[in-house]
Amino acid sequence: MSDQENKDYTEAELAEMSRDEKMRLGLALDDVELVEYRDNWPVKGTRAERRAERNVAAWFALAGLSALAFIAVFIFWPWGYQPPSDPTAHFIYSLYNPLIGFFLGLSILAVGIGVVQYQKKFIPHEVAVQQRHDGHGSSEVDRQTTAAILADAGERSGIARRKMITRSAGFGLGAFGLGAGVFALGGMVRNPWSEEGQASLLHTGWMPEHPGEKVYLRRDTGNPHDVSLLRPEDIDAGGFETVFPFRESWRHNEEELITSMRKGDAPVMLIRLRPGSKPVKRKGQENFNYGDYYAYSKICTHLGCPTSLFEQQTGRLLCPCHQSQFDVVNTYAKPVFGPATRALPQLPITVDEDGYFVAKGDFIEPVGPAYWERKS
Repeated sequence: MSDQENKDYTEAELAEMSRDEKMRLGLALDDVELVEYRDNWPVKGTRAERRAERNVAAWFALAGLSALAFIAVFIFWPWGYQPPSDPTAHFIYSLYNPLIGFFLGLSILAVGIGVVQYQKKFIPHEVAVQQRHDGHGSSEVDRQTTAAILADAGERSGIARRKMITRSAGFGLGAFGLGAGVFALGGMVRNPWSEEGQASLLHTGWMPEHPGEKVYLRRDTGNPHDVSLLRPEDIDAGGFETVFPFRESWRHNEEELITSMRKGDAPVMLIRLRPGSKPVKRKGQENFNYGDYYAYSKICTHLGCPTSLFEQQTGRLLCPCHQSQFDVVNTYAKPVFGPATRALPQLPITVDEDGYFVAKGDFIEPVGPAYWERKS
């Protein structure tokens, strides 16, 4: 190693050095030999160079326009459900998710292509060999030599004089950043509870809309217009059924027949325990079951996945996402394995005078993962 590399430089000596001298010093301290450091555009201002600059700028501009389109669709596009009975409105509604996914994805893709194209077209082609070596120099020397190397690369790339690229990159990256912020804070930009109120977070479709209204337990047959209500004799011992809420006022309402089975907090597991099972009941919920029939929310209390597997032998509900298990035979669906820490909320049920299962009321606690209003 040379005397130059071994020397400890003072701040005054570093200040007297030019940027090129600092760059060469930094390379020497790192034992780097530049085999080739070729400028991609030795002749400035050629048609090929301007064409490459327009190509890079076009990608950044496309990124910005796509990000603005994403923001516009995210905020202003009709996103509320529209039934198939109105083909035009239903078609417009069905485009919402594809459009926000397309424009956000296109913006990300365009930013990536623009960066790659700029690197390939304008960053000097470099071939370097670095030898293994021990640490060296002071932090101030490292700082100033690294800054010199980066400044040299920036000058050789011509970024300062490529106004078209810098402006389009600023537009594209700025719009993309704004779009990402809107996506992250979407609930504050567009309030999904503006019509129902914040209290709707505390209730589900199982809550009667007026006193005396019956909310039936309905199975999903695959046909949203088919109303199949459940009786106790429909489920064998050890069996279960996924059920959804149904009201007589919905029987001829196509939208309600469909959306009532699409709401994230609606699915419930109706389970018939084997004879002789004596589960421990939760305090305050001793009368929530009907004989051997128990109804629990299907939404896992860990991250909201469906607890869609039931083991007859062990009497456990299993969430396939992260393997949480809930014991419904020996306890009130308390978690006995996996990351879930809370029992599944239980739906109070009974049978009406016609022999159909009905809910006696809504869940007494919010379903799914914990959130800021939860008291249990």
